[in-house]
Amino acid sequence: MENNEQTIEDLLPHRTPFLFVDDIISANKEEIVAVKTFDSETNHWLKGSFPEHNFVPGTILIESMAQCGGAAIKQMGITDGLFALTSIEHAEFFKGAEYDQPVKYVIKNIRISDKLIKQSGIAYVNKLPALEATWLCVRMG
Repeated sequence: MENNEQTIEDLLPHRTPFLFVDDIISANKEEIVAVKTFDSETNHWLKGSFPEHNFVPGTILIESMAQCGGAAIKQMGITDGLFALTSIEHAEFFKGAEYDQPVKYVIKNIRISDKLIKQSGIAYVNKLPALEATWLCVRMG
């Protein structure tokens, strides 16, 4: 699947600087693979979270993973409408993700309906797990 930022913007309500999806590499009903690189210039406003270090905040990584999952679900046409992240059931951090490094998300679809999307995923940095999480998004309105 070839994507560009305009296509991603068509899939999500988020906009720069809060759009955290660069590309959806592959997507099917079982698994989604997507990528985001938090470049230090565009995302300089995030550096206030760890001013002495070069780490992307963990909560932003979770948001990015949820955005990737939601964009792919919408791109596949499985469900439509506006969904919002409503709960994080599990999150475990293994290492930091630094700016200017690609973060690869491998996301599993657990449950998808017209009203909710439940997914889990692992964020990889340099082929090593950095974050594992499970979350729920609910349709708004």
